[in-house]
Amino acid sequence: MTFKERIVNTVVILLFKITCKVDLEGEENIPREGPAILIINHTTNLEGPLFYISLRPRKTRALAKRELWGPYFTKMAMEAWESVPVDRGGMDMKAIRSCFGVLDDGNFLCIAPEGTRSKTGVLKKAMPGTTFFASREGVPVYTMVQWGLLDLKKNLKKLRRTTVHLRCGKPFLLEKPGGGKIRAEDREKMADEMMYQLADLLPEELRGYYADESRRTSEYVKPL
Repeated sequence: MTFKERIVNTVVILLFKITCKVDLEGEENIPREGPAILIINHTTNLEGPLFYISLRPRKTRALAKRELWGPYFTKMAMEAWESVPVDRGGMDMKAIRSCFGVLDDGNFLCIAPEGTRSKTGVLKKAMPGTTFFASREGVPVYTMVQWGLLDLKKNLKKLRRTTVHLRCGKPFLLEKPGGGKIRAEDREKMADEMMYQLADLLPEELRGYYADESRRTSEYVKPL
């Protein structure tokens, strides 16, 4: 652990201890080492730091919007955690190579398939492009969700700590039945199938697009 990472982790852990009560279940489902993909729900910029410190000592690197390299402390955190910067318009080849490098180094690559924050906390439809890494042969996919962080600002005004729930799911592989080239329609279905796995960890009222079980399929997800 670098000196910068130690400082950032200490500050983040202290802030969460002061402001939150964390309820974590299923941590035993997440192995100590990668390579692996970790998919998460995305409601606030605070969940990234919470996931990161909750997964320690696992080495986890996440995709993060490039704007977070602007403000001093968030830039320091992004650098300390070796996050991968991504432009809002999409990923360039440098970011793609960095992501494959994370997996090649045996680490966790954290991705939010929704792409942008859900300000209501309810799941939105996933972006199919996020399966580009999750469908890599032999790389397991793990799920992790949080709910409660959206209440943090409101509770701080009342000088209350916020209860934040973290849940970790069981791993699976994303594979095309029968093999062959993965096409756009395959990625659409893959994204939805892995998001249903994510939705299973959330209260029903937060499952959003993935609350509708009539759309659920299981062609591509292979439980481990």
